[in-house]
Amino acid sequence: MVSPRFPTATFARLPPPPPPHRAAIAAAIAAAAAAAAAAGFALTAKSAGRPLPRPAHSAPLWASLSLAESGAPGNVEPRTGAAFPFETAGGRRLLGVGLRKTTILGLKSIDVYAFGVYADDSDLKQLREKYQKLPISDLKESDELINDALEGDIRMTVRLQIVYGRLSIGSVRSAFEKSVGSRLQKFGGSDTKELLQSFVSLFKDEYKLPKGSVIELSRESNHVLKISIEGEDVGSIQNKLLCQSILDLYIGDDPFDKNAKTNIQGSLASILKA
Repeated sequence: MVSPRFPTATFARLPPPPPPHRAAIAAAIAAAAAAAAAAGFALTAKSAGRPLPRPAHSAPLWASLSLAESGAPGNVEPRTGAAFPFETAGGRRLLGVGLRKTTILGLKSIDVYAFGVYADDSDLKQLREKYQKLPISDLKESDELINDALEGDIRMTVRLQIVYGRLSIGSVRSAFEKSVGSRLQKFGGSDTKELLQSFVSLFKDEYKLPKGSVIELSRESNHVLKISIEGEDVGSIQNKLLCQSILDLYIGDDPFDKNAKTNIQGSLASILKA
């Protein structure tokens, strides 16, 4: 009997697989090591009777973008987190930020408001001819520079951002009556009560100051003090002494925040040397 014959099948030989890439080998080893470490941790935690930690979820991309963008518009007062724009609507540059604190009954200290001090670049350049030859280290310590900034016809703004949630307009009025009043006496003597009252009377009871509210005290050209609350103009007073007294609270020889004054004067020095 003849056995049937089938033609021998031929198969193309596939080339041998390429050797694994070194990076792939390293990744595999790292993954295996991580898995082993995780397993070891899980066993240890289980044997110790501790609950196993849940895997953390990574933050979505929009969250990280929001955090990055939140610091972009301005500078932040670090103790309160209050953010300030780098420029005001009028184009004045931020020189520095600080914090106004006070004490209640001499016992408890509270943060009242954060503040930012701004100045007009073109007006500051009026001082450049006088100070440009001095080294920047001298300018940062110069009392004369601060006096020129206080007394000169330089457009400046102090932006106050309320951080104490229970602050009333009456409290602001009383605080300014005391602090601005002392500066008016310092520069102008005792015959300044009428001027002081014309200033504090602008802070009427109809204005509310919830946390985050903004008050701006601006020295305009010709020593005109302009006051706004939450973007609303509440009044103006043309008086050089009043403008000087208010700015002295923040950059004078006894400021509310000494570190802020140091930073502000450093910014002034840098602008004059630019």
